[in-house]
Amino acid sequence: MKADKGVLLVQLGTPDSPKVSDVRRYLSEFLNDPRVIDIPSLLRLFLVNFIIVPFRAPKSAKIYSELWTKEGSPLLIYSEILQKKLQESLGNKFDVHLAMRYQSPSLNSVLAEMKKKQYKKIVVLPLFPQYASATTGSVFEKVMKIVQKWWVIPEIVFVNQFYDHPGYINAFVEKGRKYPITQYDHILFSYHGLPIRQVDKVYEDGKPCTDHNCEMEITHENKYCYKAVCYATTRLIAEKLNIPQEKYTVCFQSRLDKDWLEPFSDKVVIEQAKKGARKLLVFSPAFVADCLETTIEIGLEYQEIFEEHGGEKVQLVESLNDDPLWVETLKDIVLRNS
Repeated sequence: MKADKGVLLVQLGTPDSPKVSDVRRYLSEFLNDPRVIDIPSLLRLFLVNFIIVPFRAPKSAKIYSELWTKEGSPLLIYSEILQKKLQESLGNKFDVHLAMRYQSPSLNSVLAEMKKKQYKKIVVLPLFPQYASATTGSVFEKVMKIVQKWWVIPEIVFVNQFYDHPGYINAFVEKGRKYPITQYDHILFSYHGLPIRQVDKVYEDGKPCTDHNCEMEITHENKYCYKAVCYATTRLIAEKLNIPQEKYTVCFQSRLDKDWLEPFSDKVVIEQAKKGARKLLVFSPAFVADCLETTIEIGLEYQEIFEEHGGEKVQLVESLNDDPLWVETLKDIVLRNS
């Protein structure tokens, strides 16, 4: 039976290998995206191609070599397994495709394949639980640029975020329950960072994010504010795990400069060590597949700085990867949007 509906799962991307040349190509495509570095084009061109990428590529290649497995990039491997499991769960009424926003498999090649299938409907599902223009927004823009050239455009549904989906929350809760939470001195909920200016752009009233009570509630005004939905995600997980507010901190990792969302995760790790904490548990709910930011940045780098300042153990709560609850969550999201 030929499927009449297509599902497009999209992850951020990964280099084809940990070689400097492949990492350079990946970083160049990623950082030249105007939704990622949202500054005037000529300045971005100079900054990315003549300063950031040349200096960062060799360093990043060394880090990727630590992450790489015999099978390849963990992000791609987990995503491919997830694609297959979701396909099995949805059955033959759907075809599930996987693309990366940057590098391979590219959105251009995957959408070209989907075009040939002549689907009645396509569900575009970026694997980013919390909306941000630099992630979900960039995927949507790229998809629309490609599809607008098709002569026949099928019905397309874009899923822009799912941070409050009960299945997504429960999947992270179950991951957390593997660990004796009360035995940890403090819990971190660490999200990928964003420049403050990108968060402020969400608001049509011209007021900054800091004027919208984003740490405490979701409103009509801040429902697409990355900071607000990160805090909301944390509250939902913490409530399920009975973690009191004073026992956890929401923080942001992978910053490029000082004008990014705070508090910074690495600084919180150091502060906790200086306060006498010996064991930290870290959730990273913005990442649904283990990758450089979870396995290396949290699992290795934060462990090192924690020990340097007197701490003992930073325990990363694994990402959802190909967990059955996560597969069922995606199935529910697809069915609700088809």
